[in-house]
Amino acid sequence: IPAILILAVIPWAPGMTIFGATFEPYFAIAPGLNVAVLFILAVTSIGVYGIVLAGWASNSKYAVLGGIRASAQRVSYELVLGLTVLVPIMLADSMNLGDIVEAQKGGWFIFLQPIAAVVFFIAIMAELQRAPFDLLEAEQELSAGYIVEYAGMRFGMFFMAEYMKMVSLSAIFAVFFLGGYRGPFIDQVPALGFLYIILKIIFGLFMMIWVRASLPRLRYDQLMQFGWKTLLPITVLNFIALGVFIVLREEGVFQPIFDAISNLGF
Repeated sequence: IPAILILAVIPWAPGMTIFGATFEPYFAIAPGLNVAVLFILAVTSIGVYGIVLAGWASNSKYAVLGGIRASAQRVSYELVLGLTVLVPIMLADSMNLGDIVEAQKGGWFIFLQPIAAVVFFIAIMAELQRAPFDLLEAEQELSAGYIVEYAGMRFGMFFMAEYMKMVSLSAIFAVFFLGGYRGPFIDQVPALGFLYIILKIIFGLFMMIWVRASLPRLRYDQLMQFGWKTLLPITVLNFIALGVFIVLREEGVFQPIFDAISNLGF
């Protein structure tokens, strides 16, 4: 349910009229939500309860340990995820996903903030517990982690949730850093927005599967160390640097530089 709920606030296309129904300011299940980013963070955080309860309810030490490690991993990388999400919010000056997409009219945020985009993608891979962060299912350590006691459709539900969340988080990555539904001729033909965002989601899924097939699994201590000692400092420093740059730009510190560049004809 949390995996599907995320899709409620994703902008799929610009405002349009379909069969007499007008969708403004953009086409979404729940458009115009001013705190859409907070909604996404809240819903993604709920998913950890299912994993912890699944491990605890199995009445198996392996499953309980897997559930505890899963919660530690997800909470650690959600901190990085939350700080990285502040970057597109600061660049767009809004938590409305429609405003974030419109702010990328002049250029995608992945080009303005490549560090934030890479860190965000790594964090969602850890949030999904996909390889190389799938320590919870590492057969050599904890059997199959929190799902060791589950079979049949119960096992299938966990993996349906994982793959559904891959689609949802790829959509979020597309909205935050790849311009969402924006693309050529989008203002003339709004329906192209569906095609553009679906292609960007497919690109995100391709990257996730490519990483899974390319990189070896980390040890659990390496996983936690990477999150707390590498990604978190990079995220904080990047966030502070961006904040300082935005304030200096608003104060007009860079205006003489921009004027000099414009005088040179660039």
